[in-house]
Amino acid sequence: VQHYQGLFTDDTGLNGVRLLCDTGTDTVTSSVGPFGFWQEKLLCPPGERLISFQLMVESPRGLWDDTAANNVAVLCSGEPARREGAELVRGLWGPWSPRCQAPCGVCGLRTRLDSDHSSDTTGLNDVQLYCCST
Repeated sequence: VQHYQGLFTDDTGLNGVRLLCDTGTDTVTSSVGPFGFWQEKLLCPPGERLISFQLMVESPRGLWDDTAANNVAVLCSGEPARREGAELVRGLWGPWSPRCQAPCGVCGLRTRLDSDHSSDTTGLNDVQLYCCST
């Protein structure tokens, strides 16, 4: 995520999402923008799996700086509590993705990323997660 850059500098918000497999060493990453830094991991407890996600998205702002996706929240299979990233708080939470049905969990992803336009790049625009049986 790229945090606020100042009044006259382009902000991109969320630039990528990475899934960590239960081994703790294997990862799945889709397209990632060139801005920002990886933030703290959102982990499910041992034995649980990621089953749904939600994006915080800022609507287009016209002549003002646009950022699109700014934060992500996830649901794990064994608990109803959501885990939320510590990213930007710009925009509104969208709907939850369809839940993976047991015994499935999230195993892959696809992202829509805005390429660098040098004037108003938005970074990550959308995410799709895929369910697989575990």
